[in-house]
Amino acid sequence: MSSLLLFNKPYGVLSQFTPEGKWRALNEFIPVKGVYVAGRLDADSEGLLLLTDDGKLQARIADPKHKLVKTYWAQVEGIPDEAALDRLRGGIKLADFTAQPAEVHRVDTPSGLWERDPPIRFRAAIPTSWLEIRISEGKNRQVRRMTAAIGYPTLRLIRAAIGAATLEGLPLGEWRRIDGGYKELQGLL
Repeated sequence: MSSLLLFNKPYGVLSQFTPEGKWRALNEFIPVKGVYVAGRLDADSEGLLLLTDDGKLQARIADPKHKLVKTYWAQVEGIPDEAALDRLRGGIKLADFTAQPAEVHRVDTPSGLWERDPPIRFRAAIPTSWLEIRISEGKNRQVRRMTAAIGYPTLRLIRAAIGAATLEGLPLGEWRRIDGGYKELQGLL
């Protein structure tokens, strides 16, 4: 029987069980042995992180060839217009690759959103807005690089979903386990 753990990762926590430098690690939150991260999330990003004890499931989640859609909420500096968002929707050239077309739209502040510790930096003269961005890639710092490329840097990034697995009902810093066979767990994604 395989396990899948859903964890709502706080800001400042690495996607590993060993702390490094100023960053905390998963061992402070998840006392389960024998589980491994399936798809990393940067220390300065928050939200859904999946862990499993099943190598096949881990590969299915993490490997881009499976095109598992990941949903992010990005708080950006400024208010992008539709022309800027269309650049993301069409696929955008970054320094080392061209990001595939993204589903993106402006959204209200996500409901039930927790305060970030430490808070983001606000500038009185520059408003912020939220975007929901859905991609099936997941290259290093991709969402941040995409929003910066259209002139709207990301101030806060939260992964809200991986496939059908979501943050819903999962408080910050908490985790829950789902047990089942490979096919059953794969169906949750």
